[in-house]
Amino acid sequence: MHRIISSPNRLSGELTPPGDRSISVRAVILNSISSGDAEIRNFGSGADCYAAIRVLKDLGAKISKINDSDFLIQGDSFTEPHKVLNAGNSGTVMRLMAGLLSAQPFSTVITGDRSLRSRPMERVITPLRLMGAEISGRENNTLAPLSIQGRQLKGIEYGMNVASAQVKSAILIAALYGDSKTVINQPDLSRDHTERMLKDMGAKVEIDGLKISISPGKLTSRDVTVPADISSAAFWLVGAACHPDAEIRVNNVGVNPGRTGILDVLKSMGANIEVLNHREQSGEPVADLIARSSDLIGTEISGSMIPRVQDEIPILALAACFAKGKTEIKNAEELRVKETDRIHTIVTELKRLGAKIQETADGMLITQSAPLTGNNCISYGDHRIAMMLGIAGLLSKGETQIKGSEHASVTYPSFWNHISNLIDGKV
Repeated sequence: MHRIISSPNRLSGELTPPGDRSISVRAVILNSISSGDAEIRNFGSGADCYAAIRVLKDLGAKISKINDSDFLIQGDSFTEPHKVLNAGNSGTVMRLMAGLLSAQPFSTVITGDRSLRSRPMERVITPLRLMGAEISGRENNTLAPLSIQGRQLKGIEYGMNVASAQVKSAILIAALYGDSKTVINQPDLSRDHTERMLKDMGAKVEIDGLKISISPGKLTSRDVTVPADISSAAFWLVGAACHPDAEIRVNNVGVNPGRTGILDVLKSMGANIEVLNHREQSGEPVADLIARSSDLIGTEISGSMIPRVQDEIPILALAACFAKGKTEIKNAEELRVKETDRIHTIVTELKRLGAKIQETADGMLITQSAPLTGNNCISYGDHRIAMMLGIAGLLSKGETQIKGSEHASVTYPSFWNHISNLIDGKV
C-alpha cells in the first residue's frame, strides 16, 4: 500500500496511542500461567499483541474477548499443540514463549514470519540450555524456527552479554519452573515490566542494582489496565517538536523509568514537553504528555541510554535532522538485527528526503538538514520505519509517498487515522 503525506500549516490535537505492546504481551502470557481469572483492559491493538493470544490459544489457554480492547484470561495448564506455533513478527512473543515452553511437559515448534526468522535467537537459547532446556534452531541454533522439548529446569546464575528485556524475561519466566533460585546479572538496565508484573503476581523477585534474583513458584492472576505505549507516543512528540506550529497532547502514556529515555533525550535537545497528571495504573507509572514546537539542538545518544531508547532511534534520527548542530548515535549495533537493519534503512530513507546523515558501524552521524523535501520512500516492511516516514512527511516540503505504509499496523493500526486527525486539528 502506498500513502502520500504532505506538511500541514499546523499540527494540533489530542490522542491516545494503543495499549503498550510490551505490557500487553507480558500480561496475557503471565496470567495464562497463573491461578485464577484476570481481565486485561486496553490490550494493545497491534499484530504483535494478537500473535501472543494466538500462540497461547493454540496451547489451550482460555482467553475470551470482552470487547474490542478487553480480554478475560482464565489461568490453566497448557496442552501439547497439534501444529507449529506462529509468533508472527514479534520477537517478544518468540523469546518469552521460548522460556515458558522450555518448562512444559511436551514438545513444541515455534516460528514466525520471514523477518522474525532472521533475527538472533542464540541469546535466548544459550541461557535456557544452561537451565536444562532441550532447545534448538536453524543455522547452528541461532535462528528460528525453534524446536523445544520441555524439561525440568534448574536455577542458574547468568551474566547477560546484551541488555535485553526480552532475554531477561525469558529467563525469569523459565526460572519460575526451576528447582532453585536463578540470578541474572545485567550489563545495563532495560525495561522492567516483567519484574514489576511478576512481583505483583506473587513471585519472589529481588532486585539489587543490575542483579535480579527469582525463586521458583506459582503466580496469582491480576487484572491489568495497560497504559498507552510510549514508543508509539514518541512519534507525536517528535512531530510536534519539529513542526513550526504544533501542539499535541498524548494521553494515558506509560512512563516506566526503563522506557522514558525518549523524554530524557528530547528534553536534552530542548524539546518543549510537559508531563501532566502523573499517576500509577496496575503497578505502572502513567502520565499525559503535551509537546509543542521547539528549537532543538544536537546531542549524543550512546552507552547506557541506548537500551532505553532502542525502539525510538528511528524517530530520534528524524528529530536530529531538525536540531541545530550535530547529533551522534553510537553503541546501537543492536539495531542491525531488528525487523530490518534499522541503521541502514533509517539512513537510506532519510537521505531520500535530503537529510545530512551518515551511517557508521554502530549508529549514525546527523547534521541539521531541515527543511527536508518529500520523495518516494520505502518502509521495508518495518513498522517503525513506516511511522518515521509518516512523521517525516508531515515535516517535509512537497509530498512524501510511503510504499508499505500498511506495516504501521503491526503496533499501531490507527496511526494513519491519527495523522489525519492532527492535520485537521481534531480533538
